[in-house]
Amino acid sequence: MKIRILVVDDHAMLREGMRTLLSQEKDFEIVGEAANGDEAVRLAGELHPDIVIMDIVMPVMNGVEATRRIRQLYPAMSVLVLSAFSDIRYIVDLLEAGAHGYLLKSSAGKELVKAIRAVRAGESVLDPEVTRKLVHRLASLSRTPEEREAGGQLTARELEILKWAARGLSNKEISEKLFISLRTVKAHLTNIFNKLGCGSRTDAIIRGLKQGHIDLDDMR
Repeated sequence: MKIRILVVDDHAMLREGMRTLLSQEKDFEIVGEAANGDEAVRLAGELHPDIVIMDIVMPVMNGVEATRRIRQLYPAMSVLVLSAFSDIRYIVDLLEAGAHGYLLKSSAGKELVKAIRAVRAGESVLDPEVTRKLVHRLASLSRTPEEREAGGQLTARELEILKWAARGLSNKEISEKLFISLRTVKAHLTNIFNKLGCGSRTDAIIRGLKQGHIDLDDMR
C-alpha cells in the first residue's frame, strides 16, 4: 500500500517542489496540500493521510499547534516536521506536541524520502543538528524527584533497546544487533512506551534522557 502524505507549508513553491520530489517514489501518494496549520488540521480529518509533513512558521495557525491538534484528534497519524528553524524552543515544543521526527530544510531530498519511510515504520527521525541541540538542552536540566523515581521502571533489556533506538537504529537493525526477532523488539518498544507514558520513539528518547535512562554517551 502507498504511503499517503499531506504536505503543509505556507510557501507554494516549496510545496510544489516537495510534490515533484515525492511523486517520483512509487510507494508515495501526495493526497493534499495545506498553506497553514488550520487547513492542515481540517485536511487531515478529510483526507486521512498516513504522514503529515509539517512546517512551523505559518499564518492562521502555526505548526506546533497544528501538530498538537492532529496528534490529539488522530493518534494513528504521524507528523514529520520539515523546517528551516533549529531553535531549541521549536524542537522541544514540537516533539512534546507529538511530532515523530524533525528535519531541517537544508536536508537532501533523499533524506526526506528516507525519513518518511522510517516514520511510517514507527521509527523516530531527528536531524543531527536537532539531536545535538536537544541532547545538550536535556542534559543541562536537573531531574525532578518524580523523574528520578521513574528511572527504575525499565528492565535491562528495555534499557538496552532504548539506548540503541537513541543511536538511530531501526527496529530491524536492533533485532540483528541483539539476535532477537523483530516482533520481540516491537513488543519491548511497546512496553517502553507504556511505562514512560509516550506514543513514539522520539518521545521515548526525550523522556529517557529526562529520567536518566540514557545519557549523552548513549546518543553517540
